[in-house]
Order: sequence, then structure tokens, then C-alpha cells
Amino acid sequence: MEEQNNTPQTEVTQQSLEARIIEGLRQIYDPEIPVNIYDLGLVYKIEIDDDFSVHIVMTLTTPNCPEVESLPEEVMSIVQNLNGVKSVEVNLTFDPPWSQDNLSEEARLELGLL
Repeated sequence: MEEQNNTPQTEVTQQSLEARIIEGLRQIYDPEIPVNIYDLGLVYKIEIDDDFSVHIVMTLTTPNCPEVESLPEEVMSIVQNLNGVKSVEVNLTFDPPWSQDNLSEEARLELGLL
């Protein structure tokens, strides 16, 4: 006899998953700038396929950033561990290059640029 799971399941939608991905990305900080990578504008695109495969395009503040290996791996790890994610692909690009124009209003305020 199979056991029934009576735990209520929360339906995962692409919209709710994207919100949780952004929340997770806001937990990752650039080690040289005291702002999370999402508000820093390092995440250019988050795409979620119908099968909940996640594709992220991101950049770094400079191509010779010492975190070139670790930040994308940290992004992949955080997102992969979210409930509902089937797979994660993180692509690093430097086109267009990052600039201070990418900063969110919160980041500008935190860095004293407003």
C-alpha cells in the first residue's frame, strides 16, 4: 500500500519562481562592492522555460574580475537549490560591458550615488 503525502503542495509558476530566483540572487554580494549582484546590475537576463529550466545571462564588473569563476558557480548553486528548478545554465558575457548605469536605485542609494 502506497503512502499518501498530505502535505499541501504550492504550485510553482514561472512568475513565482523568477521572484524566488531574484530573492536568491540578492543574497550574493560582489566581494569588492557592498551590493548584491542583482541590484548591482550584473544579471542581464533570467529566462525560465516551460519545463522550469532556468537560463541566466550575467556579467561581472570587469572582465579581469577575480570572481570570474566563483560568482557564476555561486549563482548556479543558489538557483539549482530552489524548489521547482529542473536545471540551470549560467552564461557569462561582457557585451554589453557593465557600467554604473546598471545599478538599481537601491544600489545607487547604498553607494551614495543619489
